[in-house]
Amino acid sequence: MRSRIAALTVAALALTVSGCSNMKEWEQRALSGGAIGAAGGAGIAAIAGGPVVGAALLGGAAGAAIGGLTSPDQVNLRK
Repeated sequence: MRSRIAALTVAALALTVSGCSNMKEWEQRALSGGAIGAAGGAGIAAIAGGPVVGAALLGGAAGAAIGGLTSPDQVNLRK
């Protein structure tokens, strides 16, 4: 059962990444921010023993919002 879940996860990630070529820059940033936020939220909840799904949803929403609302000029700290 775990191998089936892992295979479905890898397939979903591959489809997500392959769909990024025709996206606008802010859409790509929102998608990657959402993925990073969801993974981070789920990881922290798993370590802390909290509700993983809820934390993944909250982290994904926050990451997508931050990724979509920022631009590279706002994030670049070397200027």
